[in-house]
Amino acid sequence: MLKSLFSGVTGLQSHQIAMDVESNNIANVNTIGYKYSRANFSDLLAQTNQIATAPQGKLGGKNAVQIGLGTSVNSITKIMSQGSIQNTDKNTDVAIQGDGFFIVSSDGGNTYKYSRSGDFKFDAAGNFVDNNGFIVQGWVRDKNTGLVDSTAPISNITIPPGLTTPASATTQMVVKANLSASTTITQFSPTYETDTTGAFINTDGYPVTPEDMGVMFSASGEAFSLTSAAAGPGTGGDGIFISTDGGQTYAEFRYTSNIADVTTTGTGAGGVATSPTQTDGTASTNANVYYFNSTEDFRAAVANWTSTNALNPGASAGATVNYNAQGKLIVSNSAGASDLSIAVAGITDTNTVKNEIFTGNFSTLAGNIVAGSTSTKQSQAVNAATHSVSMDIYDSLGSKHTLKIDFRKQSSNATTGTSWSYSVSVPKPADIGGVAPYQNILNPAGVISFDSTGALAGYTIPAIDFTGNNGSKPNQSISLDFGTINGFDGITSYDNESSTGGNSQDGYAGGDLNGIRIDASGTLIGS
Repeated sequence: MLKSLFSGVTGLQSHQIAMDVESNNIANVNTIGYKYSRANFSDLLAQTNQIATAPQGKLGGKNAVQIGLGTSVNSITKIMSQGSIQNTDKNTDVAIQGDGFFIVSSDGGNTYKYSRSGDFKFDAAGNFVDNNGFIVQGWVRDKNTGLVDSTAPISNITIPPGLTTPASATTQMVVKANLSASTTITQFSPTYETDTTGAFINTDGYPVTPEDMGVMFSASGEAFSLTSAAAGPGTGGDGIFISTDGGQTYAEFRYTSNIADVTTTGTGAGGVATSPTQTDGTASTNANVYYFNSTEDFRAAVANWTSTNALNPGASAGATVNYNAQGKLIVSNSAGASDLSIAVAGITDTNTVKNEIFTGNFSTLAGNIVAGSTSTKQSQAVNAATHSVSMDIYDSLGSKHTLKIDFRKQSSNATTGTSWSYSVSVPKPADIGGVAPYQNILNPAGVISFDSTGALAGYTIPAIDFTGNNGSKPNQSISLDFGTINGFDGITSYDNESSTGGNSQDGYAGGDLNGIRIDASGTLIGS
């Protein structure tokens, strides 16, 4: 009787412990980071009154006679499964998704304690503490490098109240973009304007270099895609005929990728070849063949032909040809001796016109211009593929300036790929080492090239020495990072629209700490 009561008592005692454990679980249902416990039972050793016997002769074996003495709680297990995560209204509350513990210390990091509770706050001294006042351990930013070294020993996380950070001047810019390799583009700008002397200038009056007509685009953004002519009059290539008297007196303008054809063939701006061959194969003494490569070669050749009677009997001497700010070729006859009548047609090679876009872009020149009149004839705009990237940079005072990089398509080759020139500019009165009076412009600053896969093949890097002229430190060196050579991690040139993404720079303004947040990686970020 006593044994049965004893066994029952052990069961009641064990169950009481299990109830205590469950009660503790229920009591901590709203405790942040709490992990519930489970009581594990085991039976007590049994009392053996008679041992088991083996079979003997014809008598079978017998089991032992054992009486259980009850039960006990063998262990209490912590169940460490992931709990639910909830949003709170305190920006220093954090939670761990998955395995791991927060590390806190009550003695400056000499000993550690571990917790799943992320209910942290900053105390009056700027220590990041839990509700017990234990300081959270982690890695802090190195004051010299500005980086967080997660391989160093952990220490107290302390952010002094009223912390002030000095401004950091920009030293590097990382640019990620795609410069379109498509034959139809949506981002383009007109070719440069020519002034009264025929010099090319941009909208600010900055002198610039004429552009390769072979990679230019029409007014609607379609590539001219001109093919190069072979040396000699009337041989291959793309171009246009321009006539002044209904077809009897005409000039043949042929594109060549070889600049030497322009500079050494014939005389004057735009290479001139005498005794050209007409499209029917017969020789003509009334026409002249002009080879052009750049936008300036073409302008100068048309100007030369329309204004010089010696080369073009019957033309109106005194006609002028220039590009305006919209990239349109403007033909005027205000100083002409006679009316100027212009007709435009495409050059046909083997009975195939291959340059309809180029011809169409200049077809609006056709018509009559009365001598001495102020009326003009103008082509449609000649455009270059462009793309611009703007980024804020900081000087040593923390003042913000906008640095702009303008990319402009320069050349294209089916074998070697494409290249783009780029200029860099900042608003005045800042100075980046340009030539007076354009100290705020580097144009061209460099050239960036791509292989036939669109990967970055190489680029020239300008020495950007920025001076804000506002009291900040002068000659601030800024480097440009366009990506890895033969890689696709920076600027690329795919058959997609030109676009920008992922640009960054390492400067920032100075300021006082007025807020702290924690990002998804557990990094404390001050603002």
